Parts: sequence; structure tokens; C-alpha cells
Amino acid sequence: MRIVVALGGNALLRRGEPMTAENQRANVRRAAVALGRLVEAGHELVITHGNGPQVGLLAMQTAASSDASFPLDVLDAESAGMIGYVIQQELGNVLRDKRVATLLTQVRVDPSDPAFANPVKPIGAAYDEATARRMAAERGWRIAPDNGRWRRVVPSPRPLAILDVDVLAFLIDHGVVVICAGGGGIPVVELEDGAVTGIEAVIDKDLASALLARQVSADMLLMLTDVDAVYRDYGTPQARALPHLRASDIRPAAFAAGSMRPKLEAAIEFANATGRAAAIGRLEDAVAIVEGRGGTRIDPSRSRRA
Repeated sequence: MRIVVALGGNALLRRGEPMTAENQRANVRRAAVALGRLVEAGHELVITHGNGPQVGLLAMQTAASSDASFPLDVLDAESAGMIGYVIQQELGNVLRDKRVATLLTQVRVDPSDPAFANPVKPIGAAYDEATARRMAAERGWRIAPDNGRWRRVVPSPRPLAILDVDVLAFLIDHGVVVICAGGGGIPVVELEDGAVTGIEAVIDKDLASALLARQVSADMLLMLTDVDAVYRDYGTPQARALPHLRASDIRPAAFAAGSMRPKLEAAIEFANATGRAAAIGRLEDAVAIVEGRGGTRIDPSRSRRA
């Protein structure tokens, strides 16, 4: 089965951990073991990952430099290469007889997308409100609350097309495990003459993964995080795991913006567009989730005829 696996931020940094290279590598090594089990079970993987904390850190570093700062699309590419390198190396150490490659992936967006006027995508570190407001004033940031703290927010336009899909398909067809669309991919816009150029934004990784899964004809979209399933009333005494849903059963707006909402939106898009299942669950349970023994499975609103 061809599976697009979207690694949540916990694959790189557990909640509350300092954002150090050592912590990130240790967590990627753990993720590589879980992904290796999927490959050993006979599945064909295409791997995506987030980059929110990393691209935010790079943006802070470049803004503090005496040299000219780099735009977000360039930092998206830099973080995708940096994270992809670590995943590629650790996964290669697990899968000694498999070829693994990282592909910097351009994703076309609409320059008129309303997201550019309403930045909501959190990146970088979390701060107390006073510190966040001071840094926003100093650096020209937009900021917003995020789980009791405050973070910088940037535009997050909807992904429209994976521009490198032909290269990606070539690698997959030749047995390569591909790491791509890192951080949602590198946002680009098409000019009047057909050329493309980067634009400052960070694309949502789950929506980009759903688009990628459709474009490569994946059999499943698997979104791995640090929670074992989607829960109703998560974080309350009434919390209840939801092992199986139809896309028509889900109202993503009922879930907090910083929780499962983006994953559920991506799951609905993929399931209804393809007639195939999406799934959400804990990284360590990857094989069980694919086999229907764990996580939350999201089926299309109605079955399609073969």
C-alpha cells in the first residue's frame, strides 16, 4: 500500500523540550524506527513533516544578523533541507537496503489567497504575552495566543498544486523512500509569463500532505502525532476516543484551531476526493493504525463504486 505519512511536530520536538539539535535527532531516530516498521510490513512510504519551530528560529536568527535577512520561502527551503537531512540519515540507518532521498518541494499558492491579509500560522518559540508584544514591536511581527502562550503568526495560504510531482513520481517508481513537502512545501506563485517565484508564507503541513497524497495516488493518508486518537471533549473528564468516523460525521470547527482541526480538515479532503481512508494517531502505533487496530480512521462520506 502506498502511504503518505505526515509527521507531526512531536517527531522533531516533544512538548516542553528545548529546541536543540540533540533533542531533534533523538526524536527523529525514534520516528525512523516506527517508519521502518511500516516499510518492513511491505508498505511504500512518502514522508512529509512540519517545520513550525525550526522556520521560526531561522527567521529570528536571520533577523538578528547584520547581513540582509532572508524571506520566509527561502527559510522554508532551508528548514526542509535541514530536517529532511536528519530524517533521511536516521531512516537510512534503519532501512539499510532501501534508498532514501529528500526532495525540496515547490507548492503553488494563490497570491490573492485571503490568508495573506489574515496571518494565523504560528511559527517559532512560544512566549509570555509581554515578551511577545515587545518582540512584535521590535521586529514587526504579527502575534497571537497559542495554548496559553503567544507566538508569531504568518500567512498560511491553501496549497493548490505540488509542482515537483513528476520528479517525486519518478523516485517512488524506482523504489526510493522520499521525504518531501517539508513544512508544507516551499510556497510559490505563478507569474503571467508562466515562471514561478517564492512568496512569504508557511503552508499547513497537513493540507499539503492531503494534496500530495491525492497527486501521487496514495492508498492512505496517515497523520502521526503524540496523541493516540482523535478525542471528543479532549482534555476533560468526558474525553472519549473516536476510533472510526466518516468524513460527513466531522465538524472540524468544533475542534480548537491548535488541536486536531487541521488534521481533520486534511483527512476529510483526502477521503472525499479519493474514496480512500485517512488515519490519525500516535507515532509508535503506526503499524497498528494502518492495520485498523489503533488511532482514528476517517472514511469518505459515502462509499464509491469500484
